[in-house]
Parts: sequence; C-alpha cells; structure tokens
Amino acid sequence: MELKTHKKIDQRLCGRPVELNKGFARVELETISEMAADEKGLVHGGFIFGLADYAAMLAVNEETVVLAGAEVKFLKPVVVGDALLATAQLTKKEGKKRWVEVEVKKGEVSVFKGEFFCVVPERHVLDL
Repeated sequence: MELKTHKKIDQRLCGRPVELNKGFARVELETISEMAADEKGLVHGGFIFGLADYAAMLAVNEETVVLAGAEVKFLKPVVVGDALLATAQLTKKEGKKRWVEVEVKKGEVSVFKGEFFCVVPERHVLDL
C-alpha cells in the first residue's frame, strides 16, 4: 500500500513503517541517545508518543490527516537502545473523524497504549 501522509517525517525520530494496510500500520523505532531525558538513558515520553502518533497517522493514511486528541497511558519505561514496535488499528470512522487504537511494545512487553482521535480535513490544515 502506498504511503499517502507524513512523507517528510524524520524516521530516525518517529519510526520506520514496516507494514501498511488499509486501516492498519506497524512502525518500528530504534531509540537513540538524542532521545535520552537523563544520564541513565531514560527515553523522553514525547518520542514514544511521536512513534504512536505516526503509526496512527499511517493507519488512517489520508494525505491531510491531523491529530485532534489522544488518551494515552505510559506503562513501562524505555531506555536508549530499546527497539520499539507500534501497532495501530483504525477502529471507527465517522465522516471526517477517525479513531485509532495504538500499542507500543518493547519485545513482548507493552510500554504504551492509546486511543488517537484524528480528523481528515478537505485541505491541508495550514490552508484552512
């Protein structure tokens, strides 16, 4: 399936798509030293959120999709060097609104779960 959105994302920071189907995406991320929040190598949650957000956008895969809201839970810590895999599934579609469930795992361990609320405007959000 063709990637239609977020084509200029820095995949080093937000992840690399490894599977893309209608209403579904998997994105992997190798955490790097630039993501560390402290001297112990704890990865800042914003990078984990960014990975999950990117996976949600790809599950919708509409050119103009934007995030409108999210309800998330950080379940376990992530440290520099951890490999993460985000799985995103479109669960509901209502007009221009989309709901996507995302889970991020480190191996078999779930480190993050969330529901992302997305909107697909007719034009780019900066052109509205």
